[in-house]
Amino acid sequence: MSANPQWDVSRALRVARLFHLVCGVRDACVTPFLTLYLRQLGLVAPWVGILMGTKHLIAASWAPFCAFLARSHQKRRVLLTASLLGSAGASLFMVLVPPLDRDPGDRRCNGSHSLTAEGPPPGVAVTVTVTLASEPASNSAAGALSLPRERSSGVAGTRGFGEGPGESGQEPFSYPPSSSVGSTQGARNRSGVLHPDTPGVTDSPLKGAFRVVSPPLPLFAGGTALARSANQSAAKGDGRDLGLSLEGLQWTFIVSLGSVVFWELLTSPLEQVADDSLYEYLDFVDATDRYRSLWVWRLLGTSVGVCGIAALVGPLDCFLAASGPRGVVHFYGYSLVSALALLVSIAFPVPVCRRREPSYRTVKALSLVVGDPHLTVLALTIFLTGGATSAVQNFLFWQMKDHGSSELIMGFSVALGLLGEILLHPFKAPLLRKLSRVGTVGLGLGCLAGQLLYYSFLWNWWSVLPAQILSTLSHGALWWAVTTSIEHLATPGTERPLSALFRGHVCESGASLGSFVGGFVVMRFSLPVLFQACCVLLLLWLALFLSIQPRLPQERKINYSKLLAVEASDTSDSEQGTERDWLVKAMREEHSDWRG
Repeated sequence: MSANPQWDVSRALRVARLFHLVCGVRDACVTPFLTLYLRQLGLVAPWVGILMGTKHLIAASWAPFCAFLARSHQKRRVLLTASLLGSAGASLFMVLVPPLDRDPGDRRCNGSHSLTAEGPPPGVAVTVTVTLASEPASNSAAGALSLPRERSSGVAGTRGFGEGPGESGQEPFSYPPSSSVGSTQGARNRSGVLHPDTPGVTDSPLKGAFRVVSPPLPLFAGGTALARSANQSAAKGDGRDLGLSLEGLQWTFIVSLGSVVFWELLTSPLEQVADDSLYEYLDFVDATDRYRSLWVWRLLGTSVGVCGIAALVGPLDCFLAASGPRGVVHFYGYSLVSALALLVSIAFPVPVCRRREPSYRTVKALSLVVGDPHLTVLALTIFLTGGATSAVQNFLFWQMKDHGSSELIMGFSVALGLLGEILLHPFKAPLLRKLSRVGTVGLGLGCLAGQLLYYSFLWNWWSVLPAQILSTLSHGALWWAVTTSIEHLATPGTERPLSALFRGHVCESGASLGSFVGGFVVMRFSLPVLFQACCVLLLLWLALFLSIQPRLPQERKINYSKLLAVEASDTSDSEQGTERDWLVKAMREEHSDWRG
């Protein structure tokens, strides 16, 4: 069949590898850094949680529906082209979202500098000593200093001081979006009015000690125009500025929500439609075993893309955006790589004819999950795992930014976990054989809980890197066990629908709920509390998961429906010995418990 260009398997696999590699780079340009960009727009944790929850909810429902329509009407290539072309344009709408801070962007771009002082660590009341030379005493009649309207340089513990025109001496200072603004703890520790602590501050040159007096908690992300207006209005009793600030917040959130929804509607169907097309193409020539290795190329592309785009953000942001939030390079890079993926998709293998398949595969897979206790417990595990993982995906970079981490370090931390998963893959079979599927799921849950607990105690910019090694087990090993369990428990023809159900509907639904709840937890408590709560939830479920396993019905080692399907297929005489060996091996394993 390889002589026919339509069934050139080697060429199809080369194109598929390149497509997965490019799509990995494409997704890595924006997806890991999206919540960080939303924070720089001035949105606080609850709004970011709503945006990300909506994004996951669309992925859970819209992508399978589009894949069904494309398969039914034979429009897969049209959908691939429309998705790549539309998402490239839709991503640029995020650049047009008006930030709450209308002031010029990062002051590093124009080379301006200001005096610095070390900020107080969380939970500690300290005295800040500021030395200002050649400053008239009349400029500080009230004895207070306020911070300038500029962004952090990314170095932990350093902030600029100055006095903008028309600013009151009693204006509360607020930290820029790169500081901890999503939690009330950060607001209490990092906002206040500087009052003189010594009577000699009127001498020239001005020199004295200032104590931090905390005002009422800010309502919005610190360091933005909205935060300053809201805080000033609270101090001066001016409700007009606060009303304008609220209007700006609503407008920024609504435009962000519309852009994210439109973008996700175009982007989410791409991966599932491409996977279905390639699998059916290989299924026609009985080469589906070669489909299993393509995931490596996507992870490699993601690893390269997340580090590459992070390295470009610093030098290119000042060139592309003289004002507004940093991070527009992510969206420009996403659009450029989408254009490259569009060129590769022209040669992507899409089967011209298709085998007749039932249209109710997802419904059949769902009924199988409800009817099988093992699959039900597994689905609940994936749902909770998706919710806990969303806390990491949404707010870990916030925590790293608060400790002075650069985007390059953030990208490297993501790549470290993905590369570790690739390197551990050769040990997949020995790990599952040694620990069993249940044991491997338990190991993955335990490692994810340990990661979350570790993230809540980060102490500097590099401290996140050791925990990323656990991502190899918390994500890779967990999904290996889930995939293997699906293969053993599924009935003929439901393996792929079950896998899509778990990865799409179940996991994305959990991530959606986790995003909605996580944003409000961060607002009400803090980022560390969110990570610790997710850790406790996973540990409780791990204990319950292991305790109910002995009470579940024993799983049969031989799936007789699969055996009947093999016997009914058109096998040759030379394959009968192989089938008989498989049957003997399966019957020997019938008497051993699947839990190891």
